[in-house]
Amino acid sequence: MSRKKGVQFFMPKRERKTYSGEFKQGVVEDLRGNRLSYSEAERKYNVARGAVRSWERIYLEEGAEGLSVERRGRACSAGGTRKGRPPKLEKTVKEDLISENQRLRMENDYLKKLNALVQAEEQQKDKKRR
Repeated sequence: MSRKKGVQFFMPKRERKTYSGEFKQGVVEDLRGNRLSYSEAERKYNVARGAVRSWERIYLEEGAEGLSVERRGRACSAGGTRKGRPPKLEKTVKEDLISENQRLRMENDYLKKLNALVQAEEQQKDKKRR
């Protein structure tokens, strides 16, 4: 096939359908109640491949209310959902955490050495008793 110069071919964009939480819940309950396979349920309700599987997972993990939550796009920090990188800490908080970590490491080392000394002392007492 030859293409004419200057003519571009575009693939039509598929519109993304949105479904209500009640619809998703009905599909999942029909799937589970009638023991349908994922592909049977997808054909019966004319939904995208893989949608029913993800709806069932959400239904089992979060209940029927979880199906009403909008999940597309980036996570909202105000909404409490966490995706991507964790938020950056303030400089003072970061410095406080670093200093506390160092203090705890030193305390841990001290306690290990103290434990070793106590055990060595107990072994010396045991040897003297024999």
